[in-house]
Amino acid sequence: MHVFMVYVRDPNFCRLLPQKLHRASFNPERLQVMAFPPLGIQTLAPVLRQHGHRVRLFDTCHPQMQAEHIAQAAAAEAPDVMALSCLSTTTYPALKSLARRLKLAAPNLPLIVGGPFATMNSDRILQDCPELDCVGVGEGEELLPDYLNHLDNPGDVDGLVWRDAGGIVRNAPRPLIRDLNQFPYPDRTSLPIDYIESLPLDVPAVLSLDKFCTMQTSRGCPYACIYCDIPSLSQGKWRYRSAEHVLGEMQQLNDLGYRSIYLTDDHFLLNRKRISEVCRGIMERRLKFNWGCEGRVDAVAVDQLAIMKQANCNFLAFGVEAGTQKVLDRLHKHQTLKQVEHAVSEAKRQGIERVHGFFVIGSPGETKKEVMASFRFAARLKLDTFGFNRLCVYRGTPLWQEYVDRGIIDDERDWDKWFKCSDIDPTALSSAVVNQVRMRGYARLFASRIFRRPFRTYKLLRLFGSHMKTTDILKLLYSPFKRRSLSRKPDLPARMLELGLKELPLDTPAIP
Repeated sequence: MHVFMVYVRDPNFCRLLPQKLHRASFNPERLQVMAFPPLGIQTLAPVLRQHGHRVRLFDTCHPQMQAEHIAQAAAAEAPDVMALSCLSTTTYPALKSLARRLKLAAPNLPLIVGGPFATMNSDRILQDCPELDCVGVGEGEELLPDYLNHLDNPGDVDGLVWRDAGGIVRNAPRPLIRDLNQFPYPDRTSLPIDYIESLPLDVPAVLSLDKFCTMQTSRGCPYACIYCDIPSLSQGKWRYRSAEHVLGEMQQLNDLGYRSIYLTDDHFLLNRKRISEVCRGIMERRLKFNWGCEGRVDAVAVDQLAIMKQANCNFLAFGVEAGTQKVLDRLHKHQTLKQVEHAVSEAKRQGIERVHGFFVIGSPGETKKEVMASFRFAARLKLDTFGFNRLCVYRGTPLWQEYVDRGIIDDERDWDKWFKCSDIDPTALSSAVVNQVRMRGYARLFASRIFRRPFRTYKLLRLFGSHMKTTDILKLLYSPFKRRSLSRKPDLPARMLELGLKELPLDTPAIP
């Protein structure tokens, strides 16, 4: 069969780089985009080819891979199936728009959607978007080939949610894949796009123009932070590929000329023996790339940072989240400030070039004093980069269920939305206050970095200056101090809209 696979992005997070940043080694016909590659469809494409199918990939970050172009290609090439990948609620509007356009161009083309958001909301998506034919719940390596083999009998496909005689049918669930070593390595050559290494969470700061890609060596996380949906998607389990299988992919990437790799594992630092084997393999094979990863500060494998550095790990991101124990406990982080300080200090002591800290502010019950404490804590840490984002709530997280139980969110009507806690939670600071405190906090943090760590700050700015215009760097540095416009109405839960509320009164525990 001929299958189109489309990675649907939120258009607000696609940043194209100017053509003049192309190096001579890059093909000038390839687009440069500051974004993570679409690892989901890149992973599934070779699996389908192993089953004898033809695959064409699309990434909607490309200006010539927008909805109209994909619809034209579908009408011209008449694929047998279109598989769409929907990562989160922010991409759902783009997914619906693409599905409508595709059905107009090719009415009989089966549309199947997968990905975390689709998995979490399968029934609701089919009720809300009639153009979609079915949803693949969970991992796709086994489900998608099974679906292609049973197009005429979808009831035989475990993990599929589909339409039948006007109703929606949910088949038996498909278990998590146990053996992650059985599948071929992802296809990183079919898309005419060079993905550029930048700071995490789409911060527009170019780190290098080295040939860059992402890689996943494990899946899932056993922890249960209240803002994260990964444990529910992975059933609280952590599964991993063997060190030998990981090294085989790394060897392939090295031979293809990749010199920067980011491991997208939800928690890479869980198994010290596997980390040691991977790092020793990188050194024994003399692989030439640098790499980075994410992990928790309380991980047992923090003692592996020395060998990680020896194996060319140059970037490490920690989910710090807050600078007070009270807020960490409210977020169910199950970590201490002492563990944060130890992990960050140890990473820098072992020579990790860039250590990043993720922080959230505007948590339930957090005060202005506690927000500022997080900024002071960040100033004490030996972090190279950091980000302070307002805490948001998404369906599938423990915090979402808490808000449902408190009567703030209506799960039936708000399922396709996401909310900033500062917009909807009466126990959180308002968005206006959070923005004011964040500006003050950034000013103190920047001042601290300039006067206490001037050489490190200079090196970081010089790194940015190697690939960015001075005006873009100034915009990046100024962005935390830019007054956020509150004229645009934030998304609010259905019940608040019905009552005409802009915010919940502090003494109102729930909406009746």
